[in-house]
Amino acid sequence: MSSCYSLQKALSQFDFSAAEILLRLQQLTGLIYLNDDDHPVIAFLPQQYQLIQDQHTQHFIRDAAWHYQEQSSPVALEDWVNCQNNATAPTATQFHGGWMGFVGYDYAARQDVAAPLHAQPALYLGQYLSFLKYEKTQGWVFYSREDYETAEHIFQKIHALLDVDAPKTAFQLTQACQARWSKAEYIQAFDRIIDYIRAGDCYQINLTQQFIGQAHGLLLETAEQFWQLTNAPYAGYLKIDDFELLSCSPELFIDFQAQQQIVTRPIKGTMPRYADPEQDQQSKQRLIQSEKDQAENLMIVDLLRNDLSVYAEIGSVKTNKLFEIESFEQVHHMVSEIQANLKSDIQPIQMLLKASPGGSITGAPKIRAMQIIAELEQQPRGAYCGSLGYFNQDGTGRWNILIRSIQKYQQEISMWAGGGITIASQAEAEYQECFDKISAMLNLLNTWQS
Repeated sequence: MSSCYSLQKALSQFDFSAAEILLRLQQLTGLIYLNDDDHPVIAFLPQQYQLIQDQHTQHFIRDAAWHYQEQSSPVALEDWVNCQNNATAPTATQFHGGWMGFVGYDYAARQDVAAPLHAQPALYLGQYLSFLKYEKTQGWVFYSREDYETAEHIFQKIHALLDVDAPKTAFQLTQACQARWSKAEYIQAFDRIIDYIRAGDCYQINLTQQFIGQAHGLLLETAEQFWQLTNAPYAGYLKIDDFELLSCSPELFIDFQAQQQIVTRPIKGTMPRYADPEQDQQSKQRLIQSEKDQAENLMIVDLLRNDLSVYAEIGSVKTNKLFEIESFEQVHHMVSEIQANLKSDIQPIQMLLKASPGGSITGAPKIRAMQIIAELEQQPRGAYCGSLGYFNQDGTGRWNILIRSIQKYQQEISMWAGGGITIASQAEAEYQECFDKISAMLNLLNTWQS
């Protein structure tokens, strides 16, 4: 593997967690972390990046003085994120140099509907050629595809920052994070969805509610505790100026694998976990036997099969797993898996953008579901229910669904939670499911209240 890089050096003397490293590197432009299903990677100082905010696209390129110069004519994403689609080795996807970033729900939804838009960044993608990966036999290792002189310069900068204590910003909530809606307001929105379903407008709507507060300091200072609490396979972090995104997501959106293979693993169906083993097993069994959750999951499987078929080779779409139960720290989830082969003339970025937002967090049919979501939720979701991930230069990559995630923009901090509403749903149970999913994270966040 070393022959792929101009520089590869172990940093085994720095036996730090990902959160500790991020805190030491917090000053670096484009700082991003992905747990990537237990293949941790931290990237920084992109060669170039593209940012979309307030419906304005900006493209920046790093100059020789380590500053970023805005380009007068931004390149279209589909032209810039131009993967080679030549991966052939049947190995597990891992980052080895390419593009990293996020696509927010608002940006993705507005491709098809008049969704509200948050003032914070709506999309960010950077081209990263220097990064740290955690290798189980070596610890943190620095890799770079930059020219040797630049790579050595970046390595020395990283080494110097890791060698000193992280600056502190004393993260603190000045206003507790709490539900924007009352229970009565949630039920009113729920009832409106049932009316839409009975009228034949839709089959399922993913109704979510916002939990909002105020805070100062760096959200990153809470990351270690959130990642320990959730142990989420698709955890991550991104900082862009005064915007921070902290992901504790358990859900994979799309895995772009070698040989043009793509896999999606939607989550639909939730039951709470309990400390008592017997009670926990009973909760899991209720989910296994829940016809309502199976029906809800199957609707999304059908929707995603349809989404994939637009970009897949004819006859290649198949369902590998249906209604499997995966247990996470706070909840049991029902998960299915769909696989397909991407057409040779389709760029992975094209599929990611057009398939976003994911069906598991919109509903069916998808466009009508997003229209109803915009009408009833009224508040922009921002990055929540978008996707955080990466593409390698060979076309492989992995993107999550941004659930169980915290956003901080300027002084505003927010979390969201929700679930799929079908004709078989009960308002009280759906309302409670929101809290089953988010209460542990919400309670932890509010421990930082002044």
